[in-house]
Order: sequence, then structure tokens, then C-alpha cells
Amino acid sequence: MYVLSGWEGSAHDSKVLSDALARKNGLKVPQGKYYLVDCGFPNRRKFLAPYRGVRYHLQDFAGHGNDPENEKELFNLRHASLRNVIERIFGIFKSRFTIFKSAPPFLFKTQAELVLTCAALHNFLRKECRSDEFPVEPTDESSSSSSVLPNYEDNDHEPIVQTQEQEREDANIWRTNIGSDMWKNANN
Repeated sequence: MYVLSGWEGSAHDSKVLSDALARKNGLKVPQGKYYLVDCGFPNRRKFLAPYRGVRYHLQDFAGHGNDPENEKELFNLRHASLRNVIERIFGIFKSRFTIFKSAPPFLFKTQAELVLTCAALHNFLRKECRSDEFPVEPTDESSSSSSVLPNYEDNDHEPIVQTQEQEREDANIWRTNIGSDMWKNANN
């Protein structure tokens, strides 16, 4: 779990992400992996956002007759389901460290350090204590070639520089391919 503490709660998420990526020992996205982001972020390489203006929240799909009607809705449903798993992990963290259930009576700097300390302890417990396991649904990491994000990071050569517009276009094509693959698999 990567943690960047010290930002005020009112800071915009994209500003915090930019800071995390720009730091010397900042957030690194492993090769071939990506992070889910909410619709407050643009869809871009390594940060997969849902479709805007398309049903997203799990309750939007609840009940009979509310199944996804197209690729974009199915993609958003599955994105929301994964995001729900992530939110449950935050719940586990708050349950383990009950001091975070309300605002602690410490200086802001101390609170930021407390978050880092508890995150480090949480990571240690997850790694070293077998009794600390909580159920995680198995994932199918196989994917068709059309839903793989183009790799612009060849370790033998200099990285290819893309404009933000090119990067977003590639990421949107990638997201569309993932949605198409999901739709095909769901309807076969």
C-alpha cells in the first residue's frame, strides 16, 4: 500500500496524484499494471477511469431489469465493483486503527506521521502474519491482446514522449478495448 500523507483534505485529488508521481521516491506503477481512479481524474496511461456520463454506481444496477445495456455500462459496473473492494480495504484499515474513526486530537503534522506509521504497520502485518488474511476474490489476469495498454517504456531505449492528448487517446482506446472484451465475454 502506497501512502502519501500530509495533504489537506480539501486538496484536489489530481494535484495530490501529480505530487505523488513527481516525488523522488514517489508512486511508481509497476510495468503492466494500472490504478483505478474515479471520474475526477482523466483517463490516462496507468490510471484507468470510468466513463463519464454513463451509469456507474452499484445501486444504479441493483434490481431486476437494471443489467448493463452496453459495453460502457458493463465496464463502469465492473470498475465500481473493484472500487468497492478498495473502499472495504479502507474500512479494514480504520477498524484496525480505530484512532482514524474520528479526527485525532493532534497537530496536523503528527496526524500525517501517524497515518504513515499505521500504514507501515498494516503492510507489515499483511505480509508477515498469516492470521491477518482477509478474503480477496480471485482474479483472472489473462487478457486478450486488444485490452493491453501499449507499452511505451522499453528499458533498452529512451521512453517515447507523448503529448497529454496522445496519452489520453491511447488510454481511451485501451479502455474501449477492455470494455469490448468484457462485453463479448459476458454475452458468450
